[in-house]
Amino acid sequence: MNTSVTSRHFKASEKLKTYAANEVNGLSRFVDHILDCDIVLSYDVRQNKTVEISLHVKGDTLVASDTSDNFYKSVDKATEKLKKQSLKLKDRQQVKH
Repeated sequence: MNTSVTSRHFKASEKLKTYAANEVNGLSRFVDHILDCDIVLSYDVRQNKTVEISLHVKGDTLVASDTSDNFYKSVDKATEKLKKQSLKLKDRQQVKH
């Protein structure tokens, strides 16, 4: 899986980039055929930290975002949302067959 991490309006540390990439790689247990992933870390004027994750799977794209006061919390919440979306996707794929 190709993972790209982009930071907007700040310079993200390698620790944060690695953490986000590892959390997304953990989703491979729930989703088959992950093609690539885009992670966007944003920092705005009001001290909000936003994480947006786009997961491209075969035939579909799953997107989740979250805003909080800490990047690590935002990454965790966004991956939880993607986990729920991936389980729904898996159920839909099983019903089709």
